[in-house]
Amino acid sequence: MKAILAGLCAVFLVNALHAEPVSSNDDDMGSLNPPDTGPEMLARKIEMGAIDSVTCSLGFNAVKYDNHELARRLAIKCAEAGYAKAMMWISQLENNGPAGEYNPDASAEWDRRAAEAGDPVGQFNHGLNLMRGHGIARDEPLGRSFIDKAADEGIEDAIRLRDSGYDLDEVTPDADKGRYGPLF
Repeated sequence: MKAILAGLCAVFLVNALHAEPVSSNDDDMGSLNPPDTGPEMLARKIEMGAIDSVTCSLGFNAVKYDNHELARRLAIKCAEAGYAKAMMWISQLENNGPAGEYNPDASAEWDRRAAEAGDPVGQFNHGLNLMRGHGIARDEPLGRSFIDKAADEGIEDAIRLRDSGYDLDEVTPDADKGRYGPLF
């Protein structure tokens, strides 16, 4: 019995190794066996306009595939659909440049949009930008009000900043003054 079972397993494995991969066919009726993982799946979902919370949560995967352009396209679609976390992701991309040139104005704009959407981290970041004048006109009182909103939502760095009397060195002691100093 064991010999028969071992023989069947061997036949199965040999057939599996020599089997042709499942192909994807597109026609007027749709796609048969579309890719359901990887960057191809994310690109297909963007093209289809299938933007939902699960798809948007996969944006980090595009970065793992070392495809920042795909991550940016997905994040923009998700942000346009109202997902505040995607707005924060785009802000990070704009501020740190992995998907294009460093763009503090665009970064600050996405932080503002996330803050206005009610995201506490967006409120904190928007408050910091306003207090620094980074990518946006400097407005310390307005910046403090956004820091206070984030602190009221339990963001620990916002609480520390407020408790320090809004001393920016409390939360970003190693911030490059040239980068985060007022731009105008």
